[in-house]
Amino acid sequence: MQLYTILILAFGMSMDAFAAAIGKGAALHRPPFKEALRTGLIFGVIEAITPVIGWGIGLAASQFIMSWDHWVAFTLLLILGIRMIVEAFKKDTAEETEAPRRHGFWLLVTTAVATSLDAMAVGVGLAFLQVNILVMALTIGAATTIMATSGMLLGRFLGAAIGKWAEILGGVVLIGIGTSILVEHLGLLG
Repeated sequence: MQLYTILILAFGMSMDAFAAAIGKGAALHRPPFKEALRTGLIFGVIEAITPVIGWGIGLAASQFIMSWDHWVAFTLLLILGIRMIVEAFKKDTAEETEAPRRHGFWLLVTTAVATSLDAMAVGVGLAFLQVNILVMALTIGAATTIMATSGMLLGRFLGAAIGKWAEILGGVVLIGIGTSILVEHLGLLG
């Protein structure tokens, strides 16, 4: 694969993490760069690992993983999206409290796994091409780290302007990403 092809694929794979990170950044009270970088690194590491897992599975049994990855991604993103929306509305009924300054590690890991399942599917496909999977995985991980960190910082500014609606939007975006993955894999459009 050419370098530009690898970079396009890597940044393309990171777009869902970018969208999720915007929602995460908006839900926090002015997250500092350190928190944005922490989030970016969690997303980046997981996004780097999943294509390697997919590549290994692809070597063994490509049809198996491709038959269920979209359902897992859809379910995880749906649950996370609904949770974000419900939490945003709970803030209305609860007394006004300050937004948290950071997200829990496991919440970030779960979100990162949900947004990286498509990278696992790409890894399955890469098993049939002449690519260096380590270079590809590291490039995808680096691109995701950059995009998720940027998304958190962008979400920081959006959060100050639109408050709970950014969290609702983030939930809707996660549900939308999950639905598009499901629709694409089921071939419902086109």
